[in-house]
Amino acid sequence: MKKLFAYFTSFLALAVFQAGAQSVKWSAAFSFDGGSGEAELVFSGTAAEGYHIYDVTDQYSAPYIEFTLLEGCKKIGSLYCKTEAEAGENGEKILQGSFQLAQKIELTSGEGAVKAAGTISWIACSGHMCGSPEDWEFSIEAAAPAESDGNLWALIIEAILWGFAMLLTPCVFPMIPMTVSFFLKNGAAAAGRFKALMYGVFIILLYTVPISIIIGLTWLIGGEAVTADIFNWLATHWIPNVIFFAVFLIFALSFFGAFEITLPSKLVNKSDAKSDQKGLAGVFFMALTLVLVSFSCTGPIVGTVLIKSTQGEFWAPMVTMLAFSAAFAFGFTLFALFPTILKNGPWLNSVKVVFGFLELAFGLKFLSVADQTYHWHLLDREVYLAIWIVIFALLGFYLLGKIRFKYDEKVEHIGIVRLGLAIASFAFTVYMLPGMWGAPLKGISGYLPPLETQDFIMGQGAAGPKAAVASRYDLRLPLGLDGYFTIEEGLEAAKAQDKPVFIDITGHGCVNCREMEQRVLSDERILGLLRDKFIVVALYTDDKTSLPESEWLTTKNGKVLKDIGRVNSYIVRERFGVAAQPNYTILDKEGKQLVPVRGYNLSVEDYEAFLQKGLEAFYNK
Repeated sequence: MKKLFAYFTSFLALAVFQAGAQSVKWSAAFSFDGGSGEAELVFSGTAAEGYHIYDVTDQYSAPYIEFTLLEGCKKIGSLYCKTEAEAGENGEKILQGSFQLAQKIELTSGEGAVKAAGTISWIACSGHMCGSPEDWEFSIEAAAPAESDGNLWALIIEAILWGFAMLLTPCVFPMIPMTVSFFLKNGAAAAGRFKALMYGVFIILLYTVPISIIIGLTWLIGGEAVTADIFNWLATHWIPNVIFFAVFLIFALSFFGAFEITLPSKLVNKSDAKSDQKGLAGVFFMALTLVLVSFSCTGPIVGTVLIKSTQGEFWAPMVTMLAFSAAFAFGFTLFALFPTILKNGPWLNSVKVVFGFLELAFGLKFLSVADQTYHWHLLDREVYLAIWIVIFALLGFYLLGKIRFKYDEKVEHIGIVRLGLAIASFAFTVYMLPGMWGAPLKGISGYLPPLETQDFIMGQGAAGPKAAVASRYDLRLPLGLDGYFTIEEGLEAAKAQDKPVFIDITGHGCVNCREMEQRVLSDERILGLLRDKFIVVALYTDDKTSLPESEWLTTKNGKVLKDIGRVNSYIVRERFGVAAQPNYTILDKEGKQLVPVRGYNLSVEDYEAFLQKGLEAFYNK
């Protein structure tokens, strides 16, 4: 009678429980295996207290999956347990508490979204009594990692192409005149050529060695050591940016003839004995300056390598970084070698003065980055433009011989090259003038502060475009868009308006972000879609605004993040797997990613297709 009563009680409790709620609460997620082309679909279950399910090997009551959709992947084998099953009273294998089941899948496309939908079914038991079969419907999607074909040479070739491409980016180009001017004094002798070659070697080492150390630590510690904080600090903190600006300003003044940059007398007296050491120290400093100041543009490829290093790869990221840095260094090594051949030209001082004007102009970019990330409002767009207009106008007058510096000879006549450069300088000055009244100046948008910082735009009164949605922070969206600056605010608005959420992963110091805004997002087709069809959220990963304590974020390893930039940087790394800007993605109202992350690409047509794909995924769910 006691056993019969116990069975009846268990059966009644199970029936009552199943009538009100499921016996197991489930969640599902993809787990990608580096770049192997395989992944796991992991089902995490938590059984209600006192209940269990049977192991997948049970003959009669094993849980099973029925798929209704597999897109971008296919099944491999059958469902299996990731959690070790326990022994039941009669020796059967059971799962209780928290446990995981998994289905191995093979990726069938190199990139894009991977989708899976279907039903997982199980039977829950309490004691010796089991209930009716239960099921839970799932539908998940994730951005698949790029397919790896195992060909290391393909990775090397891709990295080399990236290295050469980086030479043309906005924040790298200003270092070219600085490199040329530095090596003009090294002569065409063997020592000068050796220093130029060592310049390239130092660039390679400064990229490859620190990254290799980080990857090694990641491998040993399990990924917790990988962080973009140090790179973010170098690229956006006011201290390094003001130092970079000061370096450019000092070089510019020196080239104008204000003073000569010389070593202390004690070092000069020892130069005969230690000339090589002295020279290489200066070369190393130049290489270090190049690596640091160019990181805003080289960061995306470095960030990609870091992300790959956390996905199980070890040697490939190091070799890839070596190939990238070698290609990047090759261009600057040529710039360093070239002036040694032309050292004795009579135009040497004129070249130095021209470089002085260019360094004065480009050095402002670093001060502008600090100004934007800390909201000093010292170099808003019209102020920045006014300084550039004056600099390039003065450069034009100098090239015509109307301005002379300390070491310049009187210009009796000018040659064709000098005339051509003067025309280019004045033409560039005229091109910039409409920007003072709000012209977008798309050709140089990457160098300029955002249009939203400009106080006056013709046709819009005494202020630039403003968003109707008030921000709690001193932040604005580009192009007069309305929107938000946290994912939570965006999702709340998305639910109220039944729209997808457009995520703009951006930064104040991101030159490619400004270029994307002025050359792609400003297109009427793109801007119209963003205004009418999406809730826009901008995540600034370099903003230094302090957050109230209630909005601080604690990372997995216990570090507390207290400002907007660090919080957003951590969120986009953890949630979207990116460590660079610009990047874009689209979420549904629950925060699920609808499309893979999209990076820097100036094709308006492709960007429109990206937005349309997000809309289709949202409304066809």
